[in-house]
Amino acid sequence: MRILFVLLLVALLVGGLVWWRQECAAREARSLADVRADALRWYERLGGQVMNLHGDDLAVRQALVDAGERYNAAGGQLEQARTVQQYRLARETALEGLAYVRAARIALGLDPGPELPPLAAAQGIGELTRERQVNVQGQVFKAGPRPGRDMPYYYPGGRYQGRPVPAGWYSTPWWKTALGAGAGVLGGVLIADALFSPAFADPGYGYEAGYQEGFDDGADFGADQAGDFGGGDFAGSGDFGGGDFGGDFGGGDFGGGDW
Repeated sequence: MRILFVLLLVALLVGGLVWWRQECAAREARSLADVRADALRWYERLGGQVMNLHGDDLAVRQALVDAGERYNAAGGQLEQARTVQQYRLARETALEGLAYVRAARIALGLDPGPELPPLAAAQGIGELTRERQVNVQGQVFKAGPRPGRDMPYYYPGGRYQGRPVPAGWYSTPWWKTALGAGAGVLGGVLIADALFSPAFADPGYGYEAGYQEGFDDGADFGADQAGDFGGGDFAGSGDFGGGDFGGDFGGGDFGGGDW
């Protein structure tokens, strides 16, 4: 009797283990199918937009070029995807492409369409709310919330070398040209520091934490400039890139995640 009881218990345990493994496998298969379908949905939507939108304006053409690059990249990722994380990466690439499509539609004067799910890389970064201009190593760089002849390059928001770069339109795609080594990276860092001072860091941290983090990062502002900044000036000049620094960043724009 005891042997029979033990055998029955072992059979139940083995059966339970087999059922549990089958259930886990089925759950993983359903999850994989769901994320694959979601990634394909955004990828196909991106493809339709890229093929149907056209424009001669530089801002439109550049945004569509960037969207097309993301479409090709997402297609390659989908072909190689085998895991949930890989399909999520393809989805993120497709969504980034659709962010460029929205930018192209705005530059064309069209309805940008429904809001997109937030990009993982841009969470907590915010977007530009007003124009700004700086001079870095003899070159003028501009950024603003709207496209223009002098700001035809869109960026959907993210981080460059750890620095937050808000969504908006830029005069130069310095985040692309500065991807190499040596002076290229240094130039990109200088531009990011000038346009978006590390003293403000990530809007999600709040002003005080952002200031301390930016100061500790060794940004070339110096203790004397930091003192001037507290009094309303920056680098002792009283303005930043041709506009009052306090007026450019003050009020509720920064605290709300915008710049």
